[in-house]
Amino acid sequence: MTECTSSAPVIAIDGPSGVGKGAVSAALAGSLGWHLLDSGAVYRAVALAAEDRGLGAENAEPLVALCGNLDLHFRAHSGGISVLVDGAVVDDRLRSEAVSRTASKVAAIAQVRHALLALQRSFRQPPGLIADGRDMGTVVFPDAQLKIFLTASPEERANRRYKQLKDKGEDVILERLFSDIAERDRRDRERSVSPTVPADDAIVIDSTSMSLDAVIERAMAHVEAKGLGRS
Repeated sequence: MTECTSSAPVIAIDGPSGVGKGAVSAALAGSLGWHLLDSGAVYRAVALAAEDRGLGAENAEPLVALCGNLDLHFRAHSGGISVLVDGAVVDDRLRSEAVSRTASKVAAIAQVRHALLALQRSFRQPPGLIADGRDMGTVVFPDAQLKIFLTASPEERANRRYKQLKDKGEDVILERLFSDIAERDRRDRERSVSPTVPADDAIVIDSTSMSLDAVIERAMAHVEAKGLGRS
């Protein structure tokens, strides 16, 4: 396992898709003035680049080679963070259901996960990092000062995703979203490398019946209890 090269503090926010990791992580990063790593966007970027190059999601060798040459950058702005692949902003394409499904398959390949470790750890810079993903607290940053694992029922997560996509004008079927989430959960939970499970020392927050503001408030309370707020 590659060693972390910075002693900057890390808050790991893990959990399956649709639990609000991105929104909570962005809120914490903004409040603390810390850097933000959206590891899901890293895997989606690999999936998108693979699709653009005509690579399948099952063949590890070309995907690992792609990871080593991936032109990936994050650009912060007032509305959040944009992702650039090969110099182009790909935010909308990155969040499509098709890319999300491919990314889940790519992320299940052990060689790909290993190839992306150094890239993800390079985001650990002062004054600190909020790391959003599925194995941030277990594999990428096992020494994180605070580990939070967000969860919610598959039904609630499907409803949230359905509303998001409908608001964007996309034609989606709720039952298909639920099926996709259940399958993605199974694949993420059962993969042999870096399964999506809480770290032994993680704080688990079930957001099923909570508002986003309430989840952020609870997460921030844990941040402050650890003494990780602004000095």
